[in-house]
Amino acid sequence: MLDKILIANRGEIALRIQRACRELGIKTVAVYSKADAKQKHVLLADESVCIGPPESANSYLNMPSIISAAEVTDSMAIHPGYGFLAENGDFAEQVEESGYSFIGPKSETIKLMGNKINAKDAVKEVEINCIPGSDSALGEDIDKIYQLADEIGYPVLIKAAAGGGGKGMRIAHTKANLQHTMDITKAESKSAFGDDTIFMEKLLEEPRHIEFQVLADQHGNAVCLGDRDCSMQRNHQKIIEEAPAPKIPEEKRKEMIEKCVSFCKYIGYQSAGTLEFLYENNEFYFIEMNTRLQVEHPVTEMITGIDIVKEQIKVAMGLPLSIKQEDIIQRGHAIECRINAEDSKTFTPSPGKVTLWHPPGGPGIRIDSHLYTGYEVPPYYDSMIAKVIAKANTRESAITRMGIALSEMIVEGIETNLELQIEIMQHNAFKRGGTDIHYLEKRLGL
Repeated sequence: MLDKILIANRGEIALRIQRACRELGIKTVAVYSKADAKQKHVLLADESVCIGPPESANSYLNMPSIISAAEVTDSMAIHPGYGFLAENGDFAEQVEESGYSFIGPKSETIKLMGNKINAKDAVKEVEINCIPGSDSALGEDIDKIYQLADEIGYPVLIKAAAGGGGKGMRIAHTKANLQHTMDITKAESKSAFGDDTIFMEKLLEEPRHIEFQVLADQHGNAVCLGDRDCSMQRNHQKIIEEAPAPKIPEEKRKEMIEKCVSFCKYIGYQSAGTLEFLYENNEFYFIEMNTRLQVEHPVTEMITGIDIVKEQIKVAMGLPLSIKQEDIIQRGHAIECRINAEDSKTFTPSPGKVTLWHPPGGPGIRIDSHLYTGYEVPPYYDSMIAKVIAKANTRESAITRMGIALSEMIVEGIETNLELQIEIMQHNAFKRGGTDIHYLEKRLGL
């Protein structure tokens, strides 16, 4: 039994994890930067420890400080949430070596899937398709690279092997700018990830972004909770997610669920995770695996009734999964809108004091947020301040409920992207379903 868990994160996900712990009768420790002393989860925690100044590098990314906080509070486990250190294999390894349970996959699994080239090699073992491209890192022989690009066909995508979250990707439209694109991607990758390894993929023209949620325990059991459509994006950042993904043939969905389960068993996966794909012309192409809890996990929880965070914690305790694949039944449709503290048109961040916060309600509405009236949104972190989730029996009804919920929401004192979310709910293309990942940027003229 894990009787005390340290939450190594902030914002809505820290509060989400804390609530799951409280349901399980587990005490929580909140670590926070000086900018986050009045975060809701910090105020509600059994214990709290300040781990540094506002800058992430000196607080939420400070591994020694977090592990020291676990030591002084006699915590038994560390939950990383998402972002920050959640997919850092070295952090998971340090947590394990320090004698604590890491609520996530084993460090070696995080490292395996954190390298996109190794990840692609692994998924091929269970006959999961990858986007056509280089089978290994691009070397120094530019003539061979030009030849490969010609064989794949332009445009091509140059990607950082250690990249993630939409970072470390650039497009080369012609041979003339391929070398320059490679040089920039290598430099960005070295700066952002400490690794300048790059590889090449064919750029799909109109793909959708579809992902599959998995859970696996320490006893060789694995399940897939179904898919989500995350195609509504701007600058590779998701804005709206929904489950199940519309307009996917059921036979194809079933096939991919089986392959995702097989893959988890093949690599000995543990905890929650997500396999992400691009989907075009009825084919799925693997792009990466997120070895952590996803921002959009609530839409899957809403249609399956399964608490993914509680399952994560139970897996870390050594307990078997509480469900089998045949137990998983999807009911209805769920949509999630990310509410960010930013201008709806310019996307300029808008930190500041929230002078009024009125969350919406009603049947099928869930709000995941750390906001409260008087809360000061700091300028140092990701701009997401709330997630609105709407669930109904049909996709059409879920969209209607979401539109009503968004119209009821009040956030004063700062700018938000609420206006954009309301507009998207009214788009005919979104209502039809199946928009590709480029739809929103084209619509906005970006």
